[in-house]
Order: sequence, then structure tokens, then C-alpha cells
Amino acid sequence: MNHREELDKLWDLFLDESLERILFSNTLWPEKMVKAKVRPLLLQNQLKFQLEEFSGNQAFHKNLDREAAASSFTALLENQFRQCEIQSEKGWAQVLVSKKGTITIKRKLRKKAGEDDLAKQWKETAKKGNRLMHNREKTYMLEEGKPVPFLIDLGVMTKEGKIIRSRYDKFRQINRFLEFIEDILPQLSKEKENTIIDFGCGKSYLTFAMYYYLKEQKNYPVRIIGLDLKQDVICRCNELSRQYGFEKLAFFQGDIASYKGVSQVDMVVTLHACDTATDHAIAKAISWGAKVILSVPCCQHEWNQQMKNELMKPILDYGLLKERMAALYTDGIRAEILEYMGYRTQILEFIEMEHTPKNLLIRAVKQGKRKDNRGQIQTIMDFWNVKPTLAALVLNQENL
Repeated sequence: MNHREELDKLWDLFLDESLERILFSNTLWPEKMVKAKVRPLLLQNQLKFQLEEFSGNQAFHKNLDREAAASSFTALLENQFRQCEIQSEKGWAQVLVSKKGTITIKRKLRKKAGEDDLAKQWKETAKKGNRLMHNREKTYMLEEGKPVPFLIDLGVMTKEGKIIRSRYDKFRQINRFLEFIEDILPQLSKEKENTIIDFGCGKSYLTFAMYYYLKEQKNYPVRIIGLDLKQDVICRCNELSRQYGFEKLAFFQGDIASYKGVSQVDMVVTLHACDTATDHAIAKAISWGAKVILSVPCCQHEWNQQMKNELMKPILDYGLLKERMAALYTDGIRAEILEYMGYRTQILEFIEMEHTPKNLLIRAVKQGKRKDNRGQIQTIMDFWNVKPTLAALVLNQENL
């Protein structure tokens, strides 16, 4: 059986009303398309598959019937992507494409439903107009109305699963964070344990959510370590982790720069690490060869204190403008250094934290091929007369 026949059988199995989503990743041509997502929807009482293609900062949509969808998805795996993950009520499947074009398909199916059962599900879904409707209400990775123990204990949800009104922003933030996690799932292994570290975990809303989503919902083999300076917070988080039976989630007191508890890490998360703590976390992640880095920086004081340029002095005299420029340049240079070190990097909009208006997230995925931008990075640093910590920790170590 050739690879097209294998893919045709896969689409025959999954392209129906039970489909939840398809994610195409590991792009061959990032300048054309970074990733693509698929979801089913109901248009004029007909089942369609909406293909959302991401190119740069833009997203393009196509609504395809079943036959066109199958043809398009096969073409994406032949010409654009090396990986595809399918989630369905029927089960899960993954498609891997080697450099030589060899197709490998892994799948795990749930108990097969009868035709009458599927017809009933389809009829009720269409009647309610929920998951498949084009103009649907916002759905969340963690469902409202379904009690989640850690959200209850952390004061976000009632015992009945209702979101506490004053904590709705926190609920939205948690779900937004899990959307970022969903996008990088293809980078994590289903076969071996993935080590994930959350630096500056604090009360660990997002750490618990990450473990619950990856381990309990998606069945990924993970070991997650939360690290924070506050001993009382660490004790409380460990207590909750034991209470929930989260055997592979542990919390430790420690500093980002000096932590040596592991020798290799698959993903590093750092949320609202203040000023240069973010740089130390990123440098540590790079030294471990982490596949994924998710960082929400805040309090970028270093550039603000150092930056000076006679040409730009009239603008820098406005303190508020200088502060905002410093923050943007700080994260811009961080992203460029990550690109230089072989990471495909995006700066995305997040949701504001409780104690800071900072709402940018740096997402970096290791590709291996470095961007040839070392000279540009140096030119920008010279222009502003700055010596950023990340450059000292990463670039200077290479004597470049």
C-alpha cells in the first residue's frame, strides 16, 4: 500500500462529525506556512472542514467538503509539513513524514461506536449548534461546568464546576496558556518521558493546569518540576500535588540561575520572571537543549537603565515612551538571540497577569538551523549602547 492509500484510509476514518481537531506542524517552508489547523463545522446544514493556515502574522481560512479536505490534507503532508496530529471522539492518530518522504501512521482508537450512536451524536450536535456551528461561543480547553479539583482548591471554580465570577480572568488566562501548549504538542514525545520545568511557578495555577492537560487529558508521559523562591508556596503546592495524585509533579525551592536539579529538559516555562531572571531562564533552557521555551517576561529594567543614543534622545526624554521602547527592544533581542541559537521564535499576545500588565509571550521551538543574524544583533546593541544579560550568557560564551 502506498502512502496516499494509507492517508486516504486515515481520512476515511476521521473526517466526519466526530472529529475534534487536526494540527499540521513541523513545516518545511516556514516562509510559506508555519502551521495549519482543522476543525469541523456546520454550514447550511452541511458538514465542512475549516482549514486555517498560518503564514507570518496572518491566518487564512478555507471551508472544504470531505473530498476536497482529504485531498488538501494529503497535499499538505506531501509538500509542506512533516507532522500531523488528529484528535477525535473515535481516538487519536499521528502522521510522521521522514526526510525521504516515508509516511508513518500511529493511531489509538476508542471503542467503536455503532452507526446509530454516531447518527444520534450528529443529530444532537446539530440541534444544539455547539461544537460544529460556524458562529459558536468560545470553547475552553478546560470545560466550564466540569469540576476540576485543582481549580476548586485554587479558588477559580466551585465544587459544581461553575467559574467564580471574580476569577473568570484567571480561568481565561489558564485556557489561553493551554492553547499555547496545544500548539507545541507535536514537539513532545508520546513514547518517552518529557521533562518540563516551570521557573518562578508561584501559586502554580498554570503548572497544575499544564500537568492536568498533558498527563490526565492527553496522556503524555511527563515529569513537571515547579521552582520558586518562596518556601511556603512550595510546601502548599507539594501538598496539593500529593492530594490530587499527581505523582510526576513536584515543587522545589530554588533560584533560576543556579538550579542544577536536572541535566536535560524538554520544555522550559517561565512566567512573569522579573527583569534578567527571564534571561537566566532562557539561557538555562538553551544550555539544556530544550525543545520548547515559553516565556512571559516582565519588569524589563535592564535596557531602560542602559539605553542611550544622541539621535533618539528627544524621544527617550519621555519616560513612559522610553520604558515601553525598552521593554519591546528587550524582548525583540531575546527573540533574535533565540533565532540565532536555532529556535523558531514567535512573540504572541497573552492575557495580563494579576499583578502586571505585561501580556507578551515568547514561544521558541528548537529547529537546529541557526539564523544568520549575529551581526544584526550586535548592530542593535551598539546603536542603543546596551549589554543585555542574555547576550552575555549566550553569545559571549561562544566568543563570537
